[in-house]
Amino acid sequence: MNTSRPISHLIEPQHTIEGAGVLLRRSIAPHVSNKYDPFLLFDHFAFNKPIEGPPVGFPMHPHRGIETVTYMIEGSVHHRDSLGNAGLIGPGDVQWMTSGRGIMHEEMPRRGPSGVINGFQLWVNLPAKLKMTTPRYQEVNAATIPTVTHNGAAVRLVAGGFNGRLGPVTEIAASPLYMEVNMSPAASFSISIPRGHTALAYLFEGSGRFGADRDEVESVHMIVFDDGDQIEAQSESGARFMLIAGAPFGEPIAPYGPFVMNTPEEIRQALMELRSGTFIK
Repeated sequence: MNTSRPISHLIEPQHTIEGAGVLLRRSIAPHVSNKYDPFLLFDHFAFNKPIEGPPVGFPMHPHRGIETVTYMIEGSVHHRDSLGNAGLIGPGDVQWMTSGRGIMHEEMPRRGPSGVINGFQLWVNLPAKLKMTTPRYQEVNAATIPTVTHNGAAVRLVAGGFNGRLGPVTEIAASPLYMEVNMSPAASFSISIPRGHTALAYLFEGSGRFGADRDEVESVHMIVFDDGDQIEAQSESGARFMLIAGAPFGEPIAPYGPFVMNTPEEIRQALMELRSGTFIK
């Protein structure tokens, strides 16, 4: 018999400054406790106040040992990296970057027509055996991301499957589920999630009832689910959330800034290579 996952706890995002002064709402960040394995970080960036002036971004910086996922709601991000990739990630587009053994990249946000920048960045861990893999970059155009409608919910599938459809982002070590769920008033949503997998929902608009106990949650919160076979949600007035799920690797992590490795020694090695100019192979 299938059991609905109850809510374990809610996380209220905290404002933090990153890059060249970017104001973010951060729900989770890399920590040795690795509580949300295989997910390391979730940021919501929104530049919605004209007083902030021209949007600042994330100038060229390194990554090793992780995969970064940028998902845009409104506005755009100009991307450039040491593999020679460059492009503009616009509304509904996704950038999935496997940093592997090392990549340098920059992300510079641009306001949309309404003056708003709104999007998310997720960091997904790599297992020890793939920490030093060849870097890889996937840019996914909005038009190639399928939308599945079900019980009044429109589901944009970035990675993983729902109702017989598959998202375009594939070959990710954690085999994650990553989707945007947009619930109309009086909509309901449910999805099967394997037992033992980590499951999170970032509610960024509206409100709804989530989990086995149908707890009412208002935006903006990260919802952390306990174990079970499926996730359920209902909304009377409408809601939008990002749903994230994946199998934990169960490995220790050593996070340091833009690097997440398995041991402090591997972090020291990355810093030494960065200083000596041998970080990019």
